[in-house]
Amino acid sequence: MSIRPVKRLIKSKPTLEGAGVHLRRAFGFGNTTDFDPFLLLDDFRNDVPADYLAGFPWHPHRGIETITYVLAGTVDHADSMGNKGAIAAGDVQWMTAGKGIIHQEMPKGDQSGRMHGFQLWANLPASLKMTDPRYQEVKSPDIPIITDDDGTQVRLVCGSFWGKKGPVDGIAADPIYIDVSVPPRKRKSLPVETTRHAFAYVFAGNGKFSNASSPLAVPTEGVGWSETAPPHAEADNRSLVLFDRGDEVTVQAGEDGIRFLLVSGKPLEEPVAWYGPIVMNTREQLKEAFEELERGTFLRNGG
Repeated sequence: MSIRPVKRLIKSKPTLEGAGVHLRRAFGFGNTTDFDPFLLLDDFRNDVPADYLAGFPWHPHRGIETITYVLAGTVDHADSMGNKGAIAAGDVQWMTAGKGIIHQEMPKGDQSGRMHGFQLWANLPASLKMTDPRYQEVKSPDIPIITDDDGTQVRLVCGSFWGKKGPVDGIAADPIYIDVSVPPRKRKSLPVETTRHAFAYVFAGNGKFSNASSPLAVPTEGVGWSETAPPHAEADNRSLVLFDRGDEVTVQAGEDGIRFLLVSGKPLEEPVAWYGPIVMNTREQLKEAFEELERGTFLRNGG
């Protein structure tokens, strides 16, 4: 087995989205080649209702999938196809925008005012950019939880992991999306197929992700073996760890354990033309989408 080197360690950055929602962006709107097929990851954990209640009023999407994972509070949603609903703590909504949808997402806090969760954007390949929109809404009890012998716990949102399969299916990039909790001071290796791009986003505790990119130092006189340990990247809350190639990710949990999202997918390796909520392959397709919005013809076949 080869440990995936840590390519970059990034702290998520504060940003404003929607009608004035305060959140933190781990990546997105830059060069996303390293994250392909993923485009953006937003951390919308917030304990101040005034900073999130304005929400994300009606806006369009085309060419992507949005994955919303709620940890606390609820998100009410509605769309141009007449769908309405709410996702609450532990729930997941996987929306395939395809050829076009207009929707709104309005966050509401729990009794303590907490609104916690994440939204990930996944790109659609050119062949599926104009597919029909669809939702997969998964309630918390339907997400498998796998507990390993050492107490490591994995919530399996999507894909196959440790012999089990997540409830979300038929996704183009064949992603694996898991929520991992490693107990205090435990060292854990998690398999990730070599051909995938992969990243971890830490949101509780801390730990060290082993970094195999540098060889072990050759011990010299006066240098103890403790100083020639494999290099590592120390990551805590709101840290994004981007991995290079390899077939497993290894983490050493800190004193309080560590909890993180581990996401991987097969890169599409296609051109990206991106503006706001619409992601296509060419600037012409992008221009056409915005012209359709202006003309009122964006929603095709009632989409």
